[in-house]
Amino acid sequence: MTISSTQKRIISLLADGQFHSGTELADDLSISRSAVWKQLQGLNGWGLQYSAVSGKGYRLDHPLELLMEEKIKAVISDQVGALISSFEIYDQIDSTNRYLVECSQNNAPSGSVCFAEYQTAGKGRRGRQWVSPYGSNIYLSILWRFQQGPAAISGLSLAVGVAVIRALKQHQVNDIGLKWPNDIYSQGKKLGGILVEVSGETDGPCCAVIGLGLNLFMPEADAENITQAWTDLSKVTGQTLLIRNHLAGSLLNQLLPVIGEYEGIGIQTYLDEWRSYDCLFGKVATLFIGQQQFDGIVQGIDANGMLLIERPDGSVQTFASGEVSFNSSVPS
Repeated sequence: MTISSTQKRIISLLADGQFHSGTELADDLSISRSAVWKQLQGLNGWGLQYSAVSGKGYRLDHPLELLMEEKIKAVISDQVGALISSFEIYDQIDSTNRYLVECSQNNAPSGSVCFAEYQTAGKGRRGRQWVSPYGSNIYLSILWRFQQGPAAISGLSLAVGVAVIRALKQHQVNDIGLKWPNDIYSQGKKLGGILVEVSGETDGPCCAVIGLGLNLFMPEADAENITQAWTDLSKVTGQTLLIRNHLAGSLLNQLLPVIGEYEGIGIQTYLDEWRSYDCLFGKVATLFIGQQQFDGIVQGIDANGMLLIERPDGSVQTFASGEVSFNSSVPS
């Protein structure tokens, strides 16, 4: 299913959340009223719910702020703008990460940036689907090339998490934290996730595609497909309409410098700040690695960004990867 140019124009007209009559829409689009109705039928498949009221017309149940390159770039500093080599916004894409991984194989340079309004096959960790309704959230990937191999960028996802928190705090979003290794959390529920995909030489040049999915407003119909406790910024802040383009620019302002300088300074620069946002510390948790599980109390991260768990016998074990489930008022 592909969004048509007519549907995109209808979405743009209805994005204000106000009623628009069928006649008004038909005149603006130079199509018949029945054609307007037919085009509207396809919106539900994109995660867009609308209402039709006799005498008033049609409106989206939730207003949208569609992504616009000029609005995002108006927020970006000159320093950060200089780090961007290409900037793309797709109405629809299978996955922003998959797209930039493909671009990396065709020698795309550092600083390639891709946003999407809608993903048909958004990617989470461990092959999970990332639910991606149209025009509601942030789906962003950044490509960056590193010279010293994957070992030199170990812990990058933790530093990226710090950058995301910094951007959110600039927008007065509080009560947020980080769940090792790469989730953004609020009140025990997942707000966003980071996916870093690395390819290249073991001891030589490599390429990382850094993906971010951040929930701004998640329609309930789409949320039915999420298999863990979740939240979005509208719930965290109580604001139903967030300034999406401004937030996208703020994220790039924080993310690109952190990514660009990471190979030179490493995780140590970000350890204390990451720890201040750690929402696992001191919690009883279970770490899953394949079919194995390790129970204990989380004791934060070590100097390399690896997870520390105090086991029932009092010993502390270090883990470089795994999936953590922790006890809270809302299961993770």
